[in-house]
Amino acid sequence: VQLQASGGGLVQAGGSLRLSCAASGRSFSTYTVAWFRQAPGKEREFVAAINRSGGSTYLESVKGRFTIFRDNAKNTVYLQMNRLNPEDTAVYYCAARTYSSGSYYRSSDYDHWGQGTQVTVSS
Repeated sequence: VQLQASGGGLVQAGGSLRLSCAASGRSFSTYTVAWFRQAPGKEREFVAAINRSGGSTYLESVKGRFTIFRDNAKNTVYLQMNRLNPEDTAVYYCAARTYSSGSYYRSSDYDHWGQGTQVTVSS
């Protein structure tokens, strides 16, 4: 499967963005899909994941602000980001894997990656 991330941009603190991760190939609805982010000088960190059943999990600092959801008819997973703050500034990557079990938080557990989309939040 190939992933295409989009939707990043420049937004003021308190604003919103919706990221999209569009996939090619069939059976994407059975994949676990996650969003990671990487800020300059920092390691890549887990943000959110959704499994084939629609179950989701989030980084503590984005709970209540970010929502991950999927539209299987469009082969797309979204990350709705509200109440953005400057600490959310990073390149955001979507990633996918075929299995739902195990940890969602390790980037090494994902086989497929999109190219990243820049999110910049100004204060």
